[in-house]
Amino acid sequence: MTVLRRFALAALAAPLALTLVGCGSKDNGTAPGAPPTGSAIAAVPAPAGKMWSDVVTSTPEGGMLMGNPNAPLKLVEYGSLSCPHCAKLANDGMKTLEGQYVNSGRVSYEFRSYIIHGSIDVVLTMLARCGDPSTFFPMIEQLYATQDQWVARAEQGGNAAQAASSLPPAQRFPALADAYGLTDWFAARGISKDQAHACLANPDQAEAIAKRTQDWYQNQGIDETPTLYLNGNKLANVAEWDQLQPALQNAGAR
Repeated sequence: MTVLRRFALAALAAPLALTLVGCGSKDNGTAPGAPPTGSAIAAVPAPAGKMWSDVVTSTPEGGMLMGNPNAPLKLVEYGSLSCPHCAKLANDGMKTLEGQYVNSGRVSYEFRSYIIHGSIDVVLTMLARCGDPSTFFPMIEQLYATQDQWVARAEQGGNAAQAASSLPPAQRFPALADAYGLTDWFAARGISKDQAHACLANPDQAEAIAKRTQDWYQNQGIDETPTLYLNGNKLANVAEWDQLQPALQNAGAR
């Protein structure tokens, strides 16, 4: 069995408390490349009858992208849905990012879900993608806005989650979602329990989510969330909105 597959299987079975990489920023030194700097970029009109934030597609890299797919500024976040630092970034800046930057057509925003808390991050990722693509970003905004509440509920289900971790893969993730209280959370937001269970009964998808995280860790050295890239350049020491917004403006989103 390869190291990669061992990592993927461990991540799929890991309880809530297991942290595989760090949530939060640290001093990263010098970025592989400085953030792009340029003149102000003209706004790009959205398709008729839409705003750019309404345009959401999946990407070959396993992320979800919002906005103009040909935007001159491409922002990518590697984030964990259970990470409080990622929640702070979203809660402080998501509305402005969408309204001011994505809707201008200057900036696209791609979210790549990174597994740091084992099975709960896998379950959250699968459920957030269970509905129509247009619901993905509103769903993760609500996950971040209510993170304290659903994490507290998930911790109460620790014993049931531990038992669920030993079930066969097709049964494991529906049982984990029930143990963590996440099927109820998503049901209140339009994903029925039956729909959630159907989405979660796909071990191949779950393993692919865990494998992507290992690939990003091994091949890109990503070992903390949030990690942000702008036009392929890692934004060193940028993990909060008051650090990210100046980088976008400096790059021409103004």
